[in-house]
Amino acid sequence: MTAGTRRKSRELAMQMLFQADIGKQTQEQVRATFWRAGDEVEPEVRGFAEDLFRVANANLEHIDELIAQNSKRWRIERMPDRNLLRMAIGEMLGFKSTPFPIVINEALEIARRFSAPESINFLNGMLDSIARSLLPKYRAQPASEIE
Repeated sequence: MTAGTRRKSRELAMQMLFQADIGKQTQEQVRATFWRAGDEVEPEVRGFAEDLFRVANANLEHIDELIAQNSKRWRIERMPDRNLLRMAIGEMLGFKSTPFPIVINEALEIARRFSAPESINFLNGMLDSIARSLLPKYRAQPASEIE
């Protein structure tokens, strides 16, 4: 899978998380409507997006705790980029083969497309802080172990 297809998967996973969050939808509700509403994507792009979405959802409570612990004066529900953070942190937790700097860089590239310019420094600081805080002993459920 190329870097470009992985980025597309990350964008789609963020959008799925956004739909679940803003629409107050379950994972099943998102899956039932998300792929029908958008353009056709390659199976490998869809597969990695689904894996990222599943891992982020399976670890959502822990991810939101990490965000809360590393944010100053920001409540998570007030963060416009919370679903981008959730997607990136989910990848850090569930896909140990992807180095954290790559996850952070990819999240920042996605933010340049979808977020306000002033969000970039905030996201970079948050993701760097969270990456540093992650304990090696913490093990998220890999995508292969999640239904």
